[in-house]
Amino acid sequence: MGALLRSLQGKRIAIVVGSGGVGKTSVAAAIALSRAMAGGRALVCTIDPARRLATALGLGTLGNAEALVPPEAFTRAGLASTGQLFAMMLDVKRTWDDLVTRHAPDAATRDRILGNRIYQQVSGALAGSQEYMAMEKLYELSTERDYDLIVLDTPPTAHALDFLEAPDRILDFVGNETARKLFAPALDAGRFGARLLQVGTGFVAKTLSRFTGSDVLSDVGDFLGQFQGMYDGFKERATEVRSLLTRPEVGFVLVASPSPLSVDEALFFHDHLRTAGMPVAGSVANRVTPDLWPFPGPTPGASPLAEALAAGPGSGGADGGLDLAERLSLALSQHQSFAHSDAREVERLRRGASGPHVAVPRLEGDVHDLAGLAALAAHL
Repeated sequence: MGALLRSLQGKRIAIVVGSGGVGKTSVAAAIALSRAMAGGRALVCTIDPARRLATALGLGTLGNAEALVPPEAFTRAGLASTGQLFAMMLDVKRTWDDLVTRHAPDAATRDRILGNRIYQQVSGALAGSQEYMAMEKLYELSTERDYDLIVLDTPPTAHALDFLEAPDRILDFVGNETARKLFAPALDAGRFGARLLQVGTGFVAKTLSRFTGSDVLSDVGDFLGQFQGMYDGFKERATEVRSLLTRPEVGFVLVASPSPLSVDEALFFHDHLRTAGMPVAGSVANRVTPDLWPFPGPTPGASPLAEALAAGPGSGGADGGLDLAERLSLALSQHQSFAHSDAREVERLRRGASGPHVAVPRLEGDVHDLAGLAALAAHL
């Protein structure tokens, strides 16, 4: 078992974080697969819009409910598993609906919010919705399920810190003090659109109503009014989620590509995790260009390569061999340039991040099945 997987042995929750396009989904699935193959009951939860995880696990589709990877999928991949592997894909809209259902004071309020046109439009599109709902689903799974390990593949974001800031964004939306003061008279009256249109000095309101119609304004007012009564419940739940992320049973796994920008972001996120008291289990440099010339001195030029080719069986002659040798020499030189650049960034990530660090080389093919995930897990 590799260093990173050993670091996660005592954890019940692994949160895989990093910027978009660094292979978080594959790393998350490989971690969960490893725990299942070791006899555990593991779940990987993804928010990946590319839907690659279902294919990699041999499942047709993934939804908001956990799906068991069938034992025959392991057999077909030549793997032996003594545990169970489950997978699911977060449905942001469905998770919002579940959250509203949980916090609504009564069935009438619940139905009124769920049926509100404004809520239906914005519940899946708010900035931070994916991140907030990922945290919400993680809390639900950790408190209501009996998995040995839950692996969360966080949303693909331009900035990994968005994951930690999401609760504040959502709380600011549902409990915005400015909106509360602005709409308070109409909200109290319960007829936002009508009241707004009757305000003689409400030039902005009249302009808005001209473009949107009073029914839309009424929906906005009703939406904000209903959510005001649920703010305390949302805030309490967000506090519980933040508390969960600081517990020893949780481990954050930083994933980065060996590029300067990706490593910069991983280290930036690492420092914020440490400041917030959230445990870092380790880091992964993914898709690293391997060093193909581990010998002292420069890579060979065209002449020695041509001599070697000419001496080999099936030689195409001196001219053909020299042409091939020149192309091989150039390709090797360029490859080694990439390898040395990647090595510098890998070392920078290793020095800057706490916990065990692993470097995963570029694999020969894309990770698209259980066998590929197992090959990836071998490097962790």
